[in-house]
Order: sequence, then structure tokens, then C-alpha cells
Amino acid sequence: MLDENPSGPKQRELGDFLRARRSRLSPESVGLPHRRQRRTPGLRREEVAELAGIGVDWYIRLEQGRPVTPSAATIDALARALRLTALEHDHLRALAGGGRHRPFQPEIAPPSLLRLLQSLAQPAYVVGRRRDLLAWNVAADAIFGFEELAADERNILIAVLTHPRSRALFGDGWANEAQRMVAQFRATHDLWAGDPAFTALLRRLREGCPEFDGWWERHDVGRSASGRKTLHHPTKGLIAFDHTSFQANDDPGLKLVIYTPVREDA
Repeated sequence: MLDENPSGPKQRELGDFLRARRSRLSPESVGLPHRRQRRTPGLRREEVAELAGIGVDWYIRLEQGRPVTPSAATIDALARALRLTALEHDHLRALAGGGRHRPFQPEIAPPSLLRLLQSLAQPAYVVGRRRDLLAWNVAADAIFGFEELAADERNILIAVLTHPRSRALFGDGWANEAQRMVAQFRATHDLWAGDPAFTALLRRLREGCPEFDGWWERHDVGRSASGRKTLHHPTKGLIAFDHTSFQANDDPGLKLVIYTPVREDA
């Protein structure tokens, strides 16, 4: 069904996501015959529509960010046609869902979470939806230098993507870590697209990180996952950590991130 309301930021992100995924597929990868003289890489829009079993005009409206409301069956068909992962499928479903968020307001970590944070011997910190740094313990500051950040820079994306200290701290792994964080943030941002707080953060990242635009245009999406990081600390030397994050019950937008030092014999 058509919606007469003007297209909004969320619909535009939906269109951008579909276009980015279409551009990654070749005809051969989806069982279509190879055709010469393709001006741009990837599938044509009519090929995606054919694979999904929907009208070309309908699909074009979706890619253009027009105000249309695809059914759940259409979203599932597009996910199959575009060979989306389970995470990408979830993201497409979320973008196609109706409704808008209220204007973003900075979160406040509850006292119980702050007490837990300060009781930890391991480096740990709390972030919100926009990846703003809401709180950290002494051990985290000793590794990441959060106290040295200006008030308007206390955001984990700004800290890691735009500060030379972070590039040195992550060493050769900086680009992989930065891209992982951008993909995780993309999954959240698209649901808040157009909100002034998120728009301002994007502007800061574009201005402060030369690589950011290229990563952002790929429209990769990710979710938080545990892993191991090796950091090059200026005084402590090479340190390995296992990191994991926990969602808060009080507010699912809050995450407690904990870095556990890895023993040399582990």
C-alpha cells in the first residue's frame, strides 16, 4: 500500500541499504546469465525484482526511499533475492517497520550499574545508543585515557576513529576495529536517521576520520560480539584483552563493556 506522507530519513536509509546490497551481487552469484555492457557493478533493479517476485516499479520506489510500506513477505523475498545474512535481514526488517523514535536524549546510567562498574578490577565502561561514554572506571582510564577527552569528545566512536592516540593504541588492528565499530553503529543509526544528535555525530566522524565515508557508504551492519584485542599501550607495552558487552535491564540502550586481561599462558 502507498503512503502519501513525504519520504523520511528512515526510508532513505532503507533505499541506500538495498542499493548497497544489490551492488555487491553478480548475475552469476544468483544464477542469472552473464550479460555484457553493465555500466555499474552488481545486479540491475529489474533483476532483483524478478528474483524477489515483486514488481519493478515497486522495487524502484523502495530504492528511491519513497513512502511505501512493504509487507513482511516482501521483505523476506528481498532478503532471499539479495542473499542477506540473518543480521542484514533483521536490519532490513527494522528499517521497513513503521513508526519513528522520539528525539534522542542522552541516557543516564542508573546507580546500580555505576556501582557495578566501579567495583570491577578490569577496565570497563558504559556507553549509550549513540556510543556516548557515560561512565568508566579507573582501570579503563589507565588504558584508554578517557579523562583526557574533552566533554564533547566523550564518545567511543569519536575517541577511536578521530584520535591519533587510538590509532597508536590499536596499532595494525586499528582499521579492522574501526570498521567493526562503524558497522555496529550503522545498525543503530539507521533507525534514528535524521535525528539531530545522530546527524551531528556523523558530521564529527566525517570531519575527523578520512576513512569514515568509504566505510559508511558500504552500509555494513554488525552487532556487538565478544573477542580479543591486542593493544599497544605507551607505558604498559603490548597487552591482550578479551572483551565482551552486556545490555542493561533498566535501559536496553545501555551497554557495559568489560576488558579482561589475557594471561600470558592463555
